[in-house]
Amino acid sequence: MKRSNAQRLRDALEDDIINGRRSPGERLDPETLCRDFEVSRTPVREAIQQLVASGLVTVSPKKGTFVARVGLDQLVEMFEVMAELEGMCGRLAARRITEEELAALREALARCEAAAGAGDTDEYYYENEGFHDCIYAASHNTFLAEEARQLKQRLKPYRRLQLQVRQRMGGSLHEHREIVAAIEKGEASTAEQALREHVLIQGERFSDFVASVRQLGNPLSGTG
Repeated sequence: MKRSNAQRLRDALEDDIINGRRSPGERLDPETLCRDFEVSRTPVREAIQQLVASGLVTVSPKKGTFVARVGLDQLVEMFEVMAELEGMCGRLAARRITEEELAALREALARCEAAAGAGDTDEYYYENEGFHDCIYAASHNTFLAEEARQLKQRLKPYRRLQLQVRQRMGGSLHEHREIVAAIEKGEASTAEQALREHVLIQGERFSDFVASVRQLGNPLSGTG
């Protein structure tokens, strides 16, 4: 999947922020970003807008653009809400999905399998986006789908980070297959539970998530 200059810049800045290479309060200078990444001002502006939407960056009028401080507790709470939204989408999709939508979901799963087979976590993440979007569309609830997309966008950097944890990509793919099987069979409650657990950070996954967020001395605090 070919990514635009804005997407590549956003991904690079996300990685720097969540891995502690850019600290909370650090100013992001557009001119410097243009020079360092060899891009025009337009992709820089688009990337910053996307980072603001995900809560990683704040813009202060007449002062500039700065790396934000995000609390670990707040992130966990957001994942809890995301899990419930995803679960609801799965339940409705199992009841409402059309044959055309089911075919698109199977194709999205195949693309996830190809990315996982290549060991490409970034490519898997973007194919994973498409997989979940198929389920949102199949819920046939526009309001629910939009809410899920907005929260997913805010959590994007940390969902990407999770996939870098050892063996998480393989685990995610296995969960995708279970989700598709439940939706294919029209098992609404099974699909709901599978999607909720797929997103929810708990048990060992919670410990892995905390460790990955705090790697390299990341300054994220433990409070929201």
